[in-house]
Amino acid sequence: MVCNTASKPRLGLPNLGLGVGLRNKHMSYIMQHGAGVDWFEAISENYMDNHGYTRYVLNQLAERVPIVLHGVSLSIGSCDPLNFAYLSQLKQLAKEVNARWISDHLCWTGISSVNSHDLLPMPLTEESFAYVVQRVRIVQDFLEQPLILENPSSYVQFAESSLFEWEFLGQLAIETGCGILLDVNNVFVSSSHHGFDAEFYIKSLPCQYIVQIHIAGPSDNGGLLIDTHDHPVPSQVWQLYALAQQLTGGVSTLLEWDANIPDYPQLLNELHKAREVLSGKMPDIRVKVANNKNTHSISTPIDFQLELMDVE
Repeated sequence: MVCNTASKPRLGLPNLGLGVGLRNKHMSYIMQHGAGVDWFEAISENYMDNHGYTRYVLNQLAERVPIVLHGVSLSIGSCDPLNFAYLSQLKQLAKEVNARWISDHLCWTGISSVNSHDLLPMPLTEESFAYVVQRVRIVQDFLEQPLILENPSSYVQFAESSLFEWEFLGQLAIETGCGILLDVNNVFVSSSHHGFDAEFYIKSLPCQYIVQIHIAGPSDNGGLLIDTHDHPVPSQVWQLYALAQQLTGGVSTLLEWDANIPDYPQLLNELHKAREVLSGKMPDIRVKVANNKNTHSISTPIDFQLELMDVE
């Protein structure tokens, strides 16, 4: 698909430039030395009913740079009823930090009020499509703004699926007016497991609905790619990033790094490679092999949740 939407806001939402995920490890540094980025993405659930230091930092940063809220618990594809208590907290948080938009994932995270803390793949059928369309419309009406949905990484698929993920997500955006958070690393990881063409996936999306792009580095576990967000972005992901930016004409870019998190200056160096890529200079970086063959790599957000439990 060829888009001609350069420089036009998507769903009324601007290109915020280059940003990173706000992580606890960097907060003291950022408060002392400044943001150093165009915007931050904050994990929504970490700041709901939070009146501690991390929420103080978020409030301070919200006065200086744009904030986007990114959730992992909406569970838009779950059979459970929508959680309006959660949505109320989310809406209030978005108001308090003047969030530019709210995003989550095309997935389900649990059932019967049990949260798996993982982003589980959905059966992609006509029936599930109609179901999710209805739920997205309800959520958007409640939040009074477009919902931005991300393609998750997946390792298995439902045999019952009759639609490709790009068909499901793209048509969902067209039907509901929701936006797309295109995670090009997730496209890369999922394509390695399911055998589809990653470039074809991106070209098949209605790119006028793509509001934001995620980049990250997976790990290679004996030929199995895991979405670990713990390494530099490899060349294959940068190539998909360049393609997506070419098709969209330029949208907000967010670097995710959730395990083995580097110091903030190093993180910014990795983010700034995006400018080199857009100028035509492609980094030569291989997918990193998992460091210890005796341990298992854990995909995000499970790894992130386990780290929080260790801290607590």
